[in-house]
Amino acid sequence: MAGKILFVDDEPAVLDGLKRMLHKEFEVDTAVGGEQALETIDAFGPYSVVVSDMQMPGMNGAQFLAKVRQTTPDTVRMLLTGYTDLNAAMDAVNEGNIFRFLTKPCQKEILAKALTTGLVQHRLITVEKELLENTLMGSIKVLTDVLSAASPEAFGRSMRIARCVRHLVSKFGLPSPWRFEAAAMLSQLGCVTLDPKVLQTAYVGENLSPEDQARFAAHPQVARDLLSNIPRLEPIAWMISQQLVSEIPQSAPESRGAAADAIVFGAKMLRLAIAFDNLRMKGLSDEDAIANLRGRRGEFGSELVEALAGIKAESAKMEVRKVLISRLTTGMILQQEIRTRAGMLVVVKGQEVTHALLIKLDNFSRAGTIEKEIMAHVPV
Repeated sequence: MAGKILFVDDEPAVLDGLKRMLHKEFEVDTAVGGEQALETIDAFGPYSVVVSDMQMPGMNGAQFLAKVRQTTPDTVRMLLTGYTDLNAAMDAVNEGNIFRFLTKPCQKEILAKALTTGLVQHRLITVEKELLENTLMGSIKVLTDVLSAASPEAFGRSMRIARCVRHLVSKFGLPSPWRFEAAAMLSQLGCVTLDPKVLQTAYVGENLSPEDQARFAAHPQVARDLLSNIPRLEPIAWMISQQLVSEIPQSAPESRGAAADAIVFGAKMLRLAIAFDNLRMKGLSDEDAIANLRGRRGEFGSELVEALAGIKAESAKMEVRKVLISRLTTGMILQQEIRTRAGMLVVVKGQEVTHALLIKLDNFSRAGTIEKEIMAHVPV
């Protein structure tokens, strides 16, 4: 069965023996000690299965496997040891969430069966994860399409925020990047409850009445309440709820498959992306907006602000053309707002063309209520 296996022991001779015994049936790598093993995982991982000895100097097997659980949680972890102390076994199970606890010397047949079972378990974990993420992203796509139809202003802003968050996620190489992008794409979902004029005023930074300001400030909590009803979206809902707070808490609710520190960091990225978009909406260039944020490092953190430097416009490999609405395709970016002949806003400038938007514009065009041609960034 396909899948890489890493054996960890402080005795090179033991590792050589394991590799000779198993190399015909499994893809095996080895590492001497916990520190070298962590470096090996970082350089050549992730591994489907990691098997560690318990008694190792510096970092024992339970401590090592606990670190593996933090860095690559999908890896199946096993302990192979001659140390049969019950307390040590309990530590290993509790700290590292061990899948198998084997004693040595271990017969080849028993070890091979355990490794095969471990590879099957890893496959089940990854397939379930992929299915879950694809299902959730499908639900998120439906919600963003609804947002696009219900509130063009909010949708346009969420797409700009998502561009910024994608850039930050790529800079930090964060695991499960879909969570952070989903939080950005759905960050303005609560705005569907607001008057479009209130949104337009708030987004360009103009003063609102106390009543309207209170309504606008409540939109993150509205989105959280909506999304909290969807299983596995609780971390995303929490990140969204923190986007307008002056100081994000240092802890977040634990959630299956999402570490609390990652959720907090995601909330900080979202808050910075919104501040960046606020400055861009006031007419500042990307460079000037980042320079402004550098003066507010105490508010956002210098590491995050510096990671934002070098962000590139999504239209960098596009050119502006006048395009018939019937010729629009998904991925193009509108370079003008679209209003009906009566003045109603249909789409904001800067919105990416989606399948739902194509249908919407085609319906308006067939009814003759909007112009037949619009300016758009077209891929070259």
